[in-house]
Amino acid sequence: LSVILKDPALIRNQQSQLCALLQIDEEVAKLLQLKAQLGGDEGKHQFVLKTAKETLTGKYGEDSKLIYDLKDQGGELLSLRYDLTVPFARYLAMNKITNIKRYHIAKVYRRDNPAMTRGRYREFYQCDFDIAGQYDAMIPDAECLKIVYEILSELDLGDFRIKVNDRRILDGMFAVCGVPDEKFRTICSTVDKLDKMPWEEVRREMVEEKGLSEQAADQIGEYVSMQGGMDLAERLLQDQKLSQSKLACAGLADIKQLFSYLQLFQVTDKVVFDLSLARGLDYYTGIIYEAVLTQAGVAAACGEAQNGAGGEESVSVGSVAGGGRYDGLVGMFDPKGRKVPCVGVSIGIERIFSIMEQKAEASAEKIRTTQVQVMVASAQKNLLEERLKLITELWSAGIKAEVMYKKNPKLLSQLQHCEEAGIPLVAILGEQELKDGVVKLRVVASREEVDVSRAELISEIKRRTAEV
Repeated sequence: LSVILKDPALIRNQQSQLCALLQIDEEVAKLLQLKAQLGGDEGKHQFVLKTAKETLTGKYGEDSKLIYDLKDQGGELLSLRYDLTVPFARYLAMNKITNIKRYHIAKVYRRDNPAMTRGRYREFYQCDFDIAGQYDAMIPDAECLKIVYEILSELDLGDFRIKVNDRRILDGMFAVCGVPDEKFRTICSTVDKLDKMPWEEVRREMVEEKGLSEQAADQIGEYVSMQGGMDLAERLLQDQKLSQSKLACAGLADIKQLFSYLQLFQVTDKVVFDLSLARGLDYYTGIIYEAVLTQAGVAAACGEAQNGAGGEESVSVGSVAGGGRYDGLVGMFDPKGRKVPCVGVSIGIERIFSIMEQKAEASAEKIRTTQVQVMVASAQKNLLEERLKLITELWSAGIKAEVMYKKNPKLLSQLQHCEEAGIPLVAILGEQELKDGVVKLRVVASREEVDVSRAELISEIKRRTAEV
C-alpha cells in the first residue's frame, strides 16, 4: 500500500481501471434489463446486428464523384443509390440467386449539374431490365438490345442508333496502343467523353491530364473513329496490332456472334459497332451498348454538341439507354466470391419524357394528360344530384368519367376543361334532357352534339371512345 501511495501514476491507472469496470457493469445491467423487458431467452424477438456497408464504392470509376455520400449520426459512411445495377447484384448475392430475369423502375441520385431541357436531373427515375444466369454467349445480350430497339421504335422518338462495343476490345486496344495497365480505367473514362467532346479535346485530356504519350493517343484515335457491323469485327480480327491481343479477339468474336443474332431479331438497321463507345463504369466486363437519338429536329431543341469522332451528319441528342455485361459484380458481394453472369439495360425515363415534351412543343401537338373518356356536365343549376347519379352508372359500367366538383358550374367552364384536358366526350344533362329520358352527347373535337337515350348511352360512349 505504501508503494502505491507513493506513485501517483499508479493510483491514476488503478482509478481508470476501476471506472472502466464500473462502466461495464452498468452496461451489462442495462442489457439485462432490456432482456427482461423483451421476455428473456424465451421471447420471440430476434435482433440481427448488421453493419451497413458503402456497397457503391469502387464500382463506377471516375463517375464515383457523382455519388451522393452521406454520414449517419454514428459517422458511418452511406450513399444514395447511384443506379439500380449495383443494388441488384447485391440482392442476388445476399439471397444466393443464380438465375433470374427481371425489370425494376425506381429513383436514383447523381451529384451532377442538372440540365432541365436535356432531361438531366439529380433525382430521377430509371427503368432497368436484367438477365442473370449462366447461358450461352450473346443470346441474352441480343435480347436486351432487341428490347431497347422495340421501346424506342414504339415511342416514335425519331431516328436512333444503338452503339455496341466490348470492354475486352477496349482493353486490348489500349494494350496494343501502349497504354500502361494502371491507366486503362482512367483512359477508358476519357474515351467515354467522345459523345460530348471532339476528339481534339479528348486527346488533349489523355496527354496533358492523364499523362499518356502522344503516340499512344494517336493510335487510339485511329481505332475509336471506326464504325461498322459484323464486317468491321471480321476486319479487326485480321488487324496486325489488335489481333495480337487475346482479350480483344475474344471480344471481337462475341461481337460477330451478337450481330448474327441481331440479324435474326431484325434489328441490325439501327445497331452499329462503334469503337468509340466506352461507358466508364468499372463493373462492365464484356459487351457494352448505348442508345442515342439522332433526329436533327429534336437535336436542335436539345442543343447537344456533335460527336467529333462519330462521323454522323445528324446531331446526337444524347444517350437515352445504356447497359452491358457485368459478370463479376455479384461476386463482389458474395462471401465466397461466387460469380453470377449478368447482362442488362437501363432506360432513362426522364430523358425520354423530356424529348417527347420537346417534340410535342415543336409540333404544337397537345399532350393528353388524362385517360378520362367522358365528362358529365350540366346545362342548368341544381342538377348536381342528377350528375352524380349518371356518373355512378358510368363508373359501374367501367367507363372513365369525371365530374366537376362544383354544385352549379357554368357549362362553358365544363366544356373548356374538356378541351384543355383532352377529354373526348361530354355527357350533358339539362331539364329538357331529363324529361325526354336522353343525354346530349357532345364530341369535343368537332363540337357535334347528338341526343342519346339513357339506355343506350353506355354502349354509345364505348363505341365512340374505341374509335379515338
